[in-house]
Parts: sequence; structure tokens; C-alpha cells
Amino acid sequence: MNIDDYVAGTYKQQYEYKSFVPESINHAWEIADGEILNILSEADRALGELNAFSQLIPNVDFFIQMHITKEATQSSRMSCIWLWVPMLLSL
Repeated sequence: MNIDDYVAGTYKQQYEYKSFVPESINHAWEIADGEILNILSEADRALGELNAFSQLIPNVDFFIQMHITKEATQSSRMSCIWLWVPMLLSL
């Protein structure tokens, strides 16, 4: 199916209202626009890099928590709000 010909769905008249019936998206897509293909290719490559990086980290949850804490600290400094260590660890 060509992505330019895709229609998201149709409206179906019910008793006293219209309902939206979505179209199935399980099609083999044909994308003719080269710019979209390049963007999809870059996104696919970035996901592959992220997956490879996540394989190197022994505890991904700890790594994510560390970055959330860092972001909370930096944003609180910009807002002139002081965060104590126990508050950061509860994030």
C-alpha cells in the first residue's frame, strides 16, 4: 500500500451518533518519498546504536535513574529550588 493513498479510517453512522472506524495498518507499505526513507533510515540506525549501548550497561535502570537525578538537579538550580539528597533519591 502506498502511504500517500492511506486513509486513517471512516466515520460510520450509528443510532444517534457517528463513530470512527480505524483502518487496518497491517499492510506492506510503499514509501516513494526519498526524504521520508532517509529519516526512517536514520531513526533505525539510532535505535540500533541505543540497543547496542544498552547491552554494554550492566544495570540500565540505575543508569536511567542517574540521568533523571542529574536532570532534576540541573533544572532545580535553574529554578532556584534546592533539592536535598533524600529528595533526589526518591525520584
